[in-house]
Amino acid sequence: MSKIVSPPKDIDWWFGIGLSWVTGVAALLLMLIVVFLANEAWPVIQGGSWVQFFNSDGWYPLENKLGLLPMLWATLAVSIGSLLLAFPLGLGSAIFIEYYAPRVIGKPFSSVVTLLAGIPSVVFGLWGLTELVPLINNLHPPGASLLTAMLVLTLMILPTITLTSRSALSSLPSHLLQNSAALALSKKSMIIGVLIPSAIRGIIGGVLLALVRALGETMAVLMVAGNVVQTPTGLFDSVRVLTANIALEMAYAADNHRAALFASGLLLMVLVFVVAWVANRLSRGEVNGYD
Repeated sequence: MSKIVSPPKDIDWWFGIGLSWVTGVAALLLMLIVVFLANEAWPVIQGGSWVQFFNSDGWYPLENKLGLLPMLWATLAVSIGSLLLAFPLGLGSAIFIEYYAPRVIGKPFSSVVTLLAGIPSVVFGLWGLTELVPLINNLHPPGASLLTAMLVLTLMILPTITLTSRSALSSLPSHLLQNSAALALSKKSMIIGVLIPSAIRGIIGGVLLALVRALGETMAVLMVAGNVVQTPTGLFDSVRVLTANIALEMAYAADNHRAALFASGLLLMVLVFVVAWVANRLSRGEVNGYD
């Protein structure tokens, strides 16, 4: 009988040190990015000048009017609107794959969802520009609008919600299913009354991660939103989000105009940090909502 030899303790120690260094480098890079953005945006932040971002009449860099509020509202409208559309579809898909679909259907469907998550954003934008924009234009001009951007983003964040929700549901302890079956609950009652509440932290964490992606998306939204700087008042209004504004104007921006673009990037970082922090608080320790 061969003797089992346990690995030396120093291997675990060095492995822990290595992970600590990797984590530290990642945190340092993140801090450097924030410092870089703040430094570049400082000319329009110092002395309270940042207030103009929220009370200026609009975005007119040549007139030194650097109002970010219309684009901030557009960014939130596009992101939250797409999330409201994607959440029921994503959660429904996860429930279907996990509890209803036969293996011969569920496995290919899951693979398609995973493949959808890997499609480059520019491909979604190209599809939206050539197919979705003309379709919506026939319904209500202009086709490039808040609604079009929401629909394209819905497709982009749908896989994130589906995959994270399915992971949360599949990781639930088996005794929940057994106890529910012992109470003679129907499958519908079991899913709605027991399984989803037990997995709610993981589901919400996935939703917030999808929101982070929606906030940071650039190319697809740039291609289909119309890029008009205005506060959206309806689904068919053309809008410009913060990320698209940076991509469109950074190449020729200078002085305060350039600093304002970095300030809008810093604002996006703050939004993403807040959402990521909430997601981390909800999913830290237990992804599935049970202790």
